[in-house]
Amino acid sequence: MNNDLIIEGLTKQFATSNSVAIADVNITVKEGTFTTLLGPSGCGKSTTLNCVAGLEQPTAGSIRVGDFVMTDTAKDLILPPEQRHLGMVFQSYALWPHMKVFDNVAFALKLQKRPSDEIKQRVQESLALVGLEELADRYPFQLSGGQQQRVALARAVVSRPKVLLLDEPLSNLDAKIRENARVWLRGLQQQLGITTVYVTHDQSEAFAMSDMIAVMSMGKLQQYAPPEEIYERPANRFVAEFIGVTSFITGILQNVDGKKATLKLASGELLNIRKESKSDYVWKDGDYAAAAIRSERVEVLTEGAAERENTVKANITSRTYLGSKWQYTVETSGGSLRLESTDAIKGDSLFMYLPPDSIILLAE
Repeated sequence: MNNDLIIEGLTKQFATSNSVAIADVNITVKEGTFTTLLGPSGCGKSTTLNCVAGLEQPTAGSIRVGDFVMTDTAKDLILPPEQRHLGMVFQSYALWPHMKVFDNVAFALKLQKRPSDEIKQRVQESLALVGLEELADRYPFQLSGGQQQRVALARAVVSRPKVLLLDEPLSNLDAKIRENARVWLRGLQQQLGITTVYVTHDQSEAFAMSDMIAVMSMGKLQQYAPPEEIYERPANRFVAEFIGVTSFITGILQNVDGKKATLKLASGELLNIRKESKSDYVWKDGDYAAAAIRSERVEVLTEGAAERENTVKANITSRTYLGSKWQYTVETSGGSLRLESTDAIKGDSLFMYLPPDSIILLAE
């Protein structure tokens, strides 16, 4: 039986402010995979997660796991959270401070009136999964932040939910523990084979953990794709700017032929482009266009570079030493670019090589 999580036409409008938090969001999370909702604060990712959890009531749309319908606004069906068979971990962990670890994890099973022997066995199994079986008799205040996060995860999976929902569960951890925790969390998800939806604004988390990433902005889904496609073939300018360090260079298009084109800069310099855009926008000769390139793909050239294809001259406007590398902002006839180099560049000008396969045309 197919148990994909399917979100269709999800819209949430707040009556008090008449503002739209999310608009016509469509996402299918394949069973057993890890999907991250990624975007800046206020983009609608947590609202989407809360609608799946039943903590928010959408204005329109449907949510189901396989044939199990949890929300269908057209039929006025919105199941309460306790009837959705989902597990959720909040940013604050939301542990009961007066309960020991064992009782925190067992809470949902006790509400379900499970036999005591079953409760004991399943709690012990869940605590073993997160490596905390020896801390069952401690209270939350006796645990570190990382341990509290693991207790919250054990509590979320003890009921064997259809889907695990995670709302920035690592944000309260310090940087080093957070990096280790995301590796451990991804490993746990794969071990359990549980369908997971994760909310974060941290790009490194999203790329390290996800099978699929849903990039959101202003309540709308901008792109839903595997991490590599999000990075290499952004659907629009927002995705390109939000993910990684991206620069844009502008000019007039020439020789547009399917996936290939030439961008003529104001100086007359030519950039050949051989990378397919994810956008459905149809380009034509004479269009004014912006081409995106990642800063790490720009190559700083030495003497005799002016004769090489896709070479652009630039003036250095700022330089920053970052320890392992230098970061430069340079000005070309097509606009400002950012680039990185392990070497300090002498002088105020340079030549750059922009690989044709690393430049992509983007619609606004």
